[in-house]
Amino acid sequence: MSVREFDVAVVGLGPAGRALAHRAAVAGLKVAAIDPRPDRLFPPTFSCWVDELPAWLPGFAIAQRIEAPTVWTSVERRITRPYCVLSKPGLHAALNIDDATVYAARARNVDQHLVELDNDTTVKAATVFDTRGLPVLNQRRAASAHGIFVSEETAAPMVAKGEGLLLDWRPENGAGPAEPPSFLYAVPLGDGTVIFEETSLGLRGGMPQHELRKRTLARLKAHGIELTGDEPHEAAHYPLDQEPPKKGRAIAVPFGSRGGMMHPCTGYSVADSLALVDPAIDAIKAGNDPIEALWPWQARLVYWMRMRGLWGLGRLTTAQSIAMFDAFFTESERGQRALLSAHDDYLGLGAVLFNTVAHTWPFRWRYDLVGWRNRDRWLNYPF
Repeated sequence: MSVREFDVAVVGLGPAGRALAHRAAVAGLKVAAIDPRPDRLFPPTFSCWVDELPAWLPGFAIAQRIEAPTVWTSVERRITRPYCVLSKPGLHAALNIDDATVYAARARNVDQHLVELDNDTTVKAATVFDTRGLPVLNQRRAASAHGIFVSEETAAPMVAKGEGLLLDWRPENGAGPAEPPSFLYAVPLGDGTVIFEETSLGLRGGMPQHELRKRTLARLKAHGIELTGDEPHEAAHYPLDQEPPKKGRAIAVPFGSRGGMMHPCTGYSVADSLALVDPAIDAIKAGNDPIEALWPWQARLVYWMRMRGLWGLGRLTTAQSIAMFDAFFTESERGQRALLSAHDDYLGLGAVLFNTVAHTWPFRWRYDLVGWRNRDRWLNYPF
């Protein structure tokens, strides 16, 4: 059995793991990067607000920029905040790990300072990061999506070139008022294609792929877009309620979606993970606990409040969801950013959550939003 010692070991080389390994090596640390398929391109489509990305990330990591994306609630709105789709090969290349020692192996055991691999190698490190993604879903609050890729020409009746739909709540997906809600997300990917992705947020156990696909096709048909059935597609199905790690525990440091960086209300995690890489590395170089550096009480309070938002989302009807988003998108720019992006703006988030509930109409729907009734409205819904 061979044993190697490092400053940092990163287990899992998705975007969060590669970013950690890349930035730790740039900072001059001795890095081990561990993944059974270290050169694999990232399978999912990743997107974020442009201003969420760290300054060190090069521009070629962006595949498509959307200057003012659209949301449809009861009315159409333009959000004057640039949004982008990340390039899978561009992001992979930007997060190069040439200066790390790469192990193409599976971690059999991951501990605070030790990683045992399935090739009988043991990696020792002053700090071990576990970035292997999320555990199994079961009946946890989930994000579920089914995406279909079509050409920009085919998509043009719904999504013009260079534009995008972040939330489309128009009643065109064929779901009735007594069925769990879902919305459409549709953005160009910068390669001549557009993804149409019907999305559900907050349901226990999520929404099945066959139901999401049916709803996506119904939306496209409503706009005169007929598909052949041979179009490429992707599926997403993951929990939204992965908590931040507790302080003071002798464990490998969970990071990325595994470490509480999955946004409970949106299902986004990559931008937050990229932004928090350098604070984690700085903490290590200063001899501090990275968990304490990443999760001060302000950030933990923000997470707690966002979880209340997730529970609210998961019990609304379609009509209630539209009313709630109508209220949210009339809030201040700071309030919207506090919910969608800011890691520790607890004052802005508290204000926008209160105001969103207060301005959701009819009044009785607020009881569902805050959980005074219908707490498990969609539990075990028979799809």
